[in-house]
Amino acid sequence: MSRLDTRPMPAPSAGGPRSPSRFTRPGWGALITVLVLGGMAVHGVSRLDLSPERLLNAPARTWDFLSRGFPPATDRIPNLAEAMLETIEMAIIGTALGVLFSLPIALLAARNTTPHSWVHVAAKSLLTVMRSVPDLVWAMVFVVSVGLGPIAGILTIMVDTIGFAGRFFAERIEELDRGPIDALRSTGATRLSVMACAVIPTAFPSFTGTSLYCLEKSVRGAAVLGLVGAGGIGVELNVAFQLRQFDTAMTIIIMILVVVLLAERLSGVARKRMLDGGASVR
Repeated sequence: MSRLDTRPMPAPSAGGPRSPSRFTRPGWGALITVLVLGGMAVHGVSRLDLSPERLLNAPARTWDFLSRGFPPATDRIPNLAEAMLETIEMAIIGTALGVLFSLPIALLAARNTTPHSWVHVAAKSLLTVMRSVPDLVWAMVFVVSVGLGPIAGILTIMVDTIGFAGRFFAERIEELDRGPIDALRSTGATRLSVMACAVIPTAFPSFTGTSLYCLEKSVRGAAVLGLVGAGGIGVELNVAFQLRQFDTAMTIIIMILVVVLLAERLSGVARKRMLDGGASVR
């Protein structure tokens, strides 16, 4: 027989059962952080001259831009089409080079394919630097290095694609099933053979989807690189705003919008067909 618990039950508190607290008092660290951020916000408003007058005048100025931008200068479309074609070419070439170079860097950055831990750290750090610096900053660097024109834009897109695609490539490689990789290694296959026969074929669908998204992203980004002289339609847009030719600027904006939407649509269709094809094969 089991022994009965003869210990006395705790007496109920005089105030009855205590309901759980719905509010936890923040600590001193949280209070200090809120005060510091609030002080910085107040200081920023006074320092940056964020006057209500500017906000009140914004609708009138926006209406002035729209009224002078419509109707767009459709007669400039033949001349602007060449600059838009240059923008698309920059995006395609830069993305292709970026994807090509990002693959070996991703293989070095992934923990399960890197030859050494310090190589993993160095490759990950390189991808982080390439990804962290904004596109326009890279564009200004390459404009100084190689001069004005589309070459600077291609190099900018290439570096940005390496940083973006390399990260996702490395993460996908690390998520792979180690079974096929270990099986090849047990047969004495070289590291290059393992990558070519097990790693890349298994991760290829994911690589393709990421590459298509990079191309879509590059088309969108290439349109503004010309603002700092890196070629493409952005150069024409910058000139149109400087000369206050708002009808030409509106034409360029509409052209950019159409091209970006078309690129997103084509990229989405290609990814969907690729996924549907992979599902049917399985």
